[in-house]
Amino acid sequence: MSVGKSVRLFLADGTPGGVLTAEIMKWTGHVLAAPRSDLAALLKRDETRRTGIYILLGDDPDSFGGTLAYVGEGDDVGKRLYQHARAEDQGGKDFWERAIVLTSKDANLTKAHARYLESRFITLAREASRARLTNCTAPPPVVLPEADVSDMEYFVEQALIVLPVLGINIFRSAARAARETHQSGTASLVVADPSPLFELCHFKDGIVATAREVDGEFTVLEGSHAQPRWTGSHAGYQALRDSLERAGTLVPAGPAMSFAHDQVFASPSAAAAIVFGRTANGRADWKVKGSGLSYGAWQTRGIDQEVAQVSA
Repeated sequence: MSVGKSVRLFLADGTPGGVLTAEIMKWTGHVLAAPRSDLAALLKRDETRRTGIYILLGDDPDSFGGTLAYVGEGDDVGKRLYQHARAEDQGGKDFWERAIVLTSKDANLTKAHARYLESRFITLAREASRARLTNCTAPPPVVLPEADVSDMEYFVEQALIVLPVLGINIFRSAARAARETHQSGTASLVVADPSPLFELCHFKDGIVATAREVDGEFTVLEGSHAQPRWTGSHAGYQALRDSLERAGTLVPAGPAMSFAHDQVFASPSAAAAIVFGRTANGRADWKVKGSGLSYGAWQTRGIDQEVAQVSA
C-alpha cells in the first residue's frame, strides 16, 4: 500500500506564476521554481546562494509540445543562473523560460553531493526521454561513502515526488514507475493499484498495441505496433506523430511501425491516433486485454455502486 505524502507549496509573491517553494515534511531538501522573468527575485533568495543543482526548462522548437532542458550544479547556484541568463554570445543560454533550484534546508550539501545529484538527474532525464537535454556531457556519479550515497538517493526519491507536483515531468520514467521497487542505487518508487493491460488492435493490418496507465499517465508499451503512415487530418496529432518518428520512438518494423520504448501520451485518444494513423476515440477503442472492457468503462468502474451507496 502506498503511503501518502504532504507537499507544502508557498507562493512567494502571492501569484501562481511567480516564485514558489516546495517542501516535504521531514525532508531536508528544498525546491525553488520561477519563470525567467522573475530571475531577479529568485536570485535575492538565500537558497540560491547554497550548494545545489538547478534545472533550466524551455520549449523545444524541433518537437511538437517538446521540452528542452539543462541540468547543472554549483557551489553558489545563483551565480550559475546569472551566467546562464546572459546572451548566448556571452556564454549564456537563450532557450530556457523556467528555472528550478534544488538545495538543502540544512545547508549540508557539499560540492561532491551536488555533482552526484547532477549525474543522477541527467541519467534519469535521459532514461525518461521526455525532454531533449542540452547538456554536452553526462558526468559519471561521484564516488561517495556508502552513507552519503544512501542520503543522496533519498534526496532523489523525494525530489521525484515534488517535481511532478510543480508540473515538471522530465524525470518521470514509465518503465521505472511500473516496478514496485528498483534496486542497485536508484530511487525506490511504490505504485498503487497498477492498471490492467490495455490492447488496441487492427487485425486486418496486423496492428496490435498494448498500454497501461502508469502513475496516472497513459503509457503505450515498448514493442507496440502502429500504422506505417499518418492518413488523418488532425494537424496536431500529425505533428506529434512526425516528432515521434524523428525522435526514434516510432521505428520501421516490417510493414508497420514499432515503439522503440515506452511512450507516455496526454490521453488514450492521442495514443490511439498515433497507433491508427488517424483520429480515434481512445476511451472506447482501448480494451482491457482478455475482457473487452473499454478503457472508459474501466476508468469509471465502481462509480455507480458508490453513487448508489451515497444516495441510499
